[in-house]
Amino acid sequence: MSLITVISVLGITLGVAALITVIAVMTGFSSYMQERILGTTSHILVTGAGGLPDVDRVLEDVKRHPEVLAAAPYVMGQSLLKTDGDVTGVVVRGIDPLQEGSVTDLSRNMVQGSITDLDQKGIIIGAEMSRQRGLRPGDFVTLVSPSEISSPFGMVPILQRFTVAGIFDTGMYEYDTGLVLVTIPAAREFFDLEEVVTGVAVKVRDVYRTGPIAEDLQKSLGYSFWVRDWKEMNQNLFSALKLEKITMFVILVLIVVVAAFNIIGTLILVVMEKGREIAILKAMGATRRNIGRIFMLEGLVMGLGGTVFGLLLGLGLCWVLAHYQFVELPSSVYYVTTLPVRVQLLDVAAICMAAVAVSFTATVYPAYRASVLNPVEILRYE
Repeated sequence: MSLITVISVLGITLGVAALITVIAVMTGFSSYMQERILGTTSHILVTGAGGLPDVDRVLEDVKRHPEVLAAAPYVMGQSLLKTDGDVTGVVVRGIDPLQEGSVTDLSRNMVQGSITDLDQKGIIIGAEMSRQRGLRPGDFVTLVSPSEISSPFGMVPILQRFTVAGIFDTGMYEYDTGLVLVTIPAAREFFDLEEVVTGVAVKVRDVYRTGPIAEDLQKSLGYSFWVRDWKEMNQNLFSALKLEKITMFVILVLIVVVAAFNIIGTLILVVMEKGREIAILKAMGATRRNIGRIFMLEGLVMGLGGTVFGLLLGLGLCWVLAHYQFVELPSSVYYVTTLPVRVQLLDVAAICMAAVAVSFTATVYPAYRASVLNPVEILRYE
């Protein structure tokens, strides 16, 4: 019986440890994505149909909100980047070099050069693009605009040459390969926008209250503008991550459920083996509730023991993954190079409570079987 009990406890232990480790990794991945996205893009974006011609008024209205820390204009558009015959699609963002550091973390992600040194003919590229294209500060690249201009040879695309002024590293493959930075005047000239900007980037005090703040700005600016926060802009991504987390939780709870069947089997064997002792206890005056409580307590002890051991094992695995980072991932596929781990108290508490609840539920039937045993039938031939 002791061997079967150990197997039952080990089943609960492995289930809880697997749940804690997997949920911590998925939470870490979600947090990592959130940090990288918020480090590259602003908390709230204010845009308008055809751009913002009167950007100074918009900036003044936005900065009047008490929760807004900073705001800066930007120009955004798609283009082709040409280097030595190799062409790739990129997103061109025109920024104000002096204000960009107040709304994003790109200035702190620079590995070569500085955003404040960006001039009219300069361009800043991502680290992954630099590695793939062999580009270094001082090299020349050409941007090909989707717009066309009239020439003696017909309509031709706009070409503009830039000098690589710096390299940033956000840690996200998508940004490091597909985003380039130029000044707002250079972006206006390249996209032929005259005095119009695409929108205003806004940074707020609390990144988790951007929804109400965006609603306030929308009412203040009017509905001719479009105000979106980072949650709305990345809704599909974070919804998918949340769904995956819930799905993995449900799937891995099945491991605990399977282990709970071992508890049921163990307790039923105990009932069959200890039938004579149960009958004697009943003959001495033990009630059905007393007998049922004994077996419920035994199953609960097995569940609690497995949960505690699983908690320690799961937290230990999370610590090892977080400190040694021996699992390497291709950043072009998974956005990250190692498994990010983040343990949240609420997740751990939910896992432990679920394991204990499943273990306790598994004791109900064996306890009932023990409580309804007829001592007369068992002791008749003793």
